[in-house]
Formats: sequence, structure tokens, C-alpha cells
Amino acid sequence: MKSLPEVNFEDCLLDKVNLRHQLISQTVEEVQKILNYLTTEISHQDVRFQAILYSDTYNGNIKVLSPTHFLITVPVKGLAGYRETKEQRWRYYTLQGTKLASPLRSPEDMHQWLEVEQFMKSLWQWHEPDVNIDGDIVPAKVLQVFKKLVENAISTCRLSDKVTILERRSSVIWVAVETSVCQVELELVPTVEISNSWSVKAQWPRCLKRWPSVETVECVKSLGFDLLACSSYHWQLSFCRAEQTLLEMLDEDGGCRRKCFQVLQQMTEEVWCPGKRSVLTSHHLQTVLFWTCEKYPHTRDWQVFNKAFLRLVKKLHKCVSQHFLKHYFMRNSNLLRYANFMELDAVAEKLTSFLKNPQFSLP
Repeated sequence: MKSLPEVNFEDCLLDKVNLRHQLISQTVEEVQKILNYLTTEISHQDVRFQAILYSDTYNGNIKVLSPTHFLITVPVKGLAGYRETKEQRWRYYTLQGTKLASPLRSPEDMHQWLEVEQFMKSLWQWHEPDVNIDGDIVPAKVLQVFKKLVENAISTCRLSDKVTILERRSSVIWVAVETSVCQVELELVPTVEISNSWSVKAQWPRCLKRWPSVETVECVKSLGFDLLACSSYHWQLSFCRAEQTLLEMLDEDGGCRRKCFQVLQQMTEEVWCPGKRSVLTSHHLQTVLFWTCEKYPHTRDWQVFNKAFLRLVKKLHKCVSQHFLKHYFMRNSNLLRYANFMELDAVAEKLTSFLKNPQFSLP
């Protein structure tokens, strides 16, 4: 593998990276205001859903997967004191509550059922049949209720000229939002936030690993996890708060991990995998970064940008070529399992070319 040519990183790339950050920040600010209007109205209509408050710093409910694709987690209210359950009852039913005669496939590692009895305190509304079947809080029913609320809120807030619901074959609710920068597609996902508790399914950190530090691990695990309503029966585990904390603590030793990550995003979005609906999202790249940080835990490994960046690209190339990228906290879960393999192969070819002759050629 060749080395990167001697380049002045600041002159060639930093301007592009900064421009990307500015445009995304402007888009996030506009999206935040619209989300605050919508979710405030939704919360007035149904107390089970929280309003997303505007923040002039970081908003944990907005995950930027690409400059035109955001994941929006809408917290639910009235469920407190979560407890893990050891019992495994595989149950499937129609939205009307009829149990299916034959069971479907078991949930994946990132999925689980959720019973209202798993919470020490719960609002009576969570026991209602519009979201509950035989004690289970059913994601598909929650989404059904939430979609009607979103439709009503768009009309009530007079945002029809800016916000449009996209009809897709998907469990989650997609909306298009017009901003002054571009049109952004949002995935709106009702979310149960489990604070101060770490999922027993996330066997992390692995033994004898030097990254991150013990102190960072304790901080990350204290933040808990989330359960997302994005499938018909199962709630999906998410670790957005933990991942954001790892990103914030990347360069406590003065390394160039964040710089490498930012350039990786820039090159992926503009050269290796351009387009609105990229097969690789920021979450994929972030996961590649975490695995690389774990493999190269020493400060000296992240002092020289060129060498560190090539390690990161090499790891990305391996994952894309093999169509396999382990979730950082759930090692048995492949984040590329449902990706378009032809698109992944096309990205792999571009990465191969780059590694043979590393050149920064941004449009």
C-alpha cells in the first residue's frame, strides 16, 4: 500500500470540510425549528410523545447520516424504570391483535420485544389497545398512531409547503423538509430512552482492549441506550448517546482521529459514494473509525495524518469488499446486511484504486 503524497492538508481539504460542516449546521438549525413546531403540536395532541426542543449546540435527537438524510428520534413519555426480562416469548400478531398461527423468524440481535410490565411506572395510555397487544407495546401500532399525529401536525402548523410525508415501503415514517440549503429527508422514529442502564445484549467492552480508556467506558455505559420503533414487532437497540460521547472524546491525547473521520466523510460523500441515497452513511463510517481506534489504541498511531487516514480507508475497504461491518456495541450484528451489494462492490473498486494511488481529488 502506497503512502499518501506529501500534501498540505489544511490547504487542500480543510476548507471543504469546514464548508460541509457549515452547510450541515445551517440545515440542522432549520430542521430543528420545524421539528420543534411539529413535535410540540404532537405532544399537545398525545401526551405519550415528547416535543424535541431547540438547541443551539448539539441536539441528541438529530443524527446526521448524510447531508440530506437525518435520523430523528422522537422520545416517548410515560415509561420509567426499565427492567430487562429473561423470558423469551416469541409472539406475532396482526395489527388488529389476532395472533398468527405460525411464528415468523426470531428477532435479530439488535431487536427485542417490549412489554409494558418491564417498566416500574407507566402512563395508562400505554396500556390502551391503540399501541398495546396482550401486554406488548407494538412498534407498528405506535408508528400507526404517530403517523396520524404527524399528518395532523403538518396541517395544524401550516407547514405543508415545507414538510411532505413520503410514502415508502418502510416501517418508519419518512418526511421531506425544504430548507434554504437543500431538501432533506428525515426518518422520524418514536424512541424509548433507557437512561442509566446498559443493555445486557451489548457485551462491551471486549477484554484486554486499550481503547477507549476505562474512565471513558464507564462514562459511555452510564448514558444507557434507546429502543427505536422501526419494525413491525421488534424494537431496535440504538446507542446514539454512547457513540456521540466516543466521538467527543476521540482526541483527548491530541491525535488526528477526528480529522481522519471528517476527511473520510468528505471523500465518501463526494468521490467514492456520491448521491442522495448513499449505500454508506455516516454511521457506517463512524463504526469503521471506532474499530480502527480499537485496533490502533496508541497515541503514536494517530500523530501523522497520512498514515492514520490510510489505515482508516484500508479498514473501510475490507468491510465494503466483504459486505460485512460489525456493529461496534453488538458484535454479531452486520450493519451492511441489507445494503445493496452491487453498490458496495462499486465503492470497493473506487477504494481499491485510491489505495493503489492515494490522491485527494475532491470536486
